[in-house]
Amino acid sequence: MTDIGRSVSTAASRGPTRASRWHIVKRWFVDWSLALPIIIVATFMLFVPCVVMLRQSFADATGGGFTLANWISVFSAKTMRAAMINSLMLGFTVATIALLVGAPLAWIVSRMTRLNRAIHLGILNVATNFSGIGLGFAFVAALGTYGMVTLSLQALGLPVQPPAPNTFWGLVIAYEYSNVPLFVLLCLPAMSLLRDEWWEAAQACSASRLQFWSRIGWPVLRPFLLACWLLIFTWSVGMYGVPVALLGTSPTAFRLVTVEMSQSMLGSLFGSQRMPVLAVILMLLAAFSLTLYRIIVRRGTRWLS
Repeated sequence: MTDIGRSVSTAASRGPTRASRWHIVKRWFVDWSLALPIIIVATFMLFVPCVVMLRQSFADATGGGFTLANWISVFSAKTMRAAMINSLMLGFTVATIALLVGAPLAWIVSRMTRLNRAIHLGILNVATNFSGIGLGFAFVAALGTYGMVTLSLQALGLPVQPPAPNTFWGLVIAYEYSNVPLFVLLCLPAMSLLRDEWWEAAQACSASRLQFWSRIGWPVLRPFLLACWLLIFTWSVGMYGVPVALLGTSPTAFRLVTVEMSQSMLGSLFGSQRMPVLAVILMLLAAFSLTLYRIIVRRGTRWLS
């Protein structure tokens, strides 16, 4: 009996057998089989292009060597530094305006009846998805120098002259059309965290509305609003269709990272290696922002769980 016990314990200590390992692999495959299509698509559409772009950012003119000349060329060029600063300033301005306008709108929508909320959510979804080349054309047709709204207001005797589409504030207005609704949709779930019972309890303690928001409402919503602001900031810095449609590829256009990428792709036939470097910079910014977003949201939901 002792020998039998030793053999059983020895077999158990050796770990799972080949059949059990195959069973584990088979069960893992069955559990993840429904997700395999999206995993394959994400691998070939996201991971592989990122690796290729990272490799090309360090490639020389022949494409086979390794060099830091591309990165040095980008950061030493005055136009590239101006494009990075302009993109960051544009993203900061757009995200801040979206926060100031979108947060009150999200609070109003969250307190609507179910029918009104569904109607407004549909409108917000339509506005959010209307971007790119179409949004650029709509902005020029409405608020351009000879736009419909501009000419209509001038016909009424109002000396209205909206910002030009190829200026900083013109881009801000165009960006806000889709970013404000997007901010509302992003922070709308956070607005449901504030319960009506909390306001009733604050009233029972003779607290004013200002005290409620400063001591309860703002501390609860602050991390989620900051996280939404971070997403809008990152999204605005990386927008491609709208700035390219409004600014074009003119060398005298307002400098942005995405516009410089467009010009670099047009000049790639002549050996330009700046586009991969700019793409890697945007990838690093997106990775940093998403990591910071997860940290902020996790800290915000810690005491709610």
